[in-house]
Amino acid sequence: QVHFEESGGGLVQTGESLRLVCRASGSDFSSFSMGWYRQSPGKQREFVARVSSVGNTKYADFVQGRFTVSRDSLNNMVYLQMNSLNPEDTAVYYCNQMNPRTVYPTFDSWGQGTQVTVSS
Repeated sequence: QVHFEESGGGLVQTGESLRLVCRASGSDFSSFSMGWYRQSPGKQREFVARVSSVGNTKYADFVQGRFTVSRDSLNNMVYLQMNSLNPEDTAVYYCNQMNPRTVYPTFDSWGQGTQVTVSS
């Protein structure tokens, strides 16, 4: 079974940075796009960023140049460098394989996510 393990979240102040890490297992993800999502209480899970098998990237509008998604395909690792964080970024962040032409995840199987909390 596929499994995603997210880490790197924490409690930071407005304007600070975090680097999230996703370790994917149970399949070979190197030929597929991978993405990050986030969810706050009472809200739907939303798309954050996507990186293709060759390193092309796409971001949600709210990112506004603050985040960078990257990957180490040989180890099925995906990263999300988040700078200039603000309280609106507070959420649980998840990773998943993605359809390369949409913002939707491939698997209905999610990890525990990693909590990002940004204080003002």
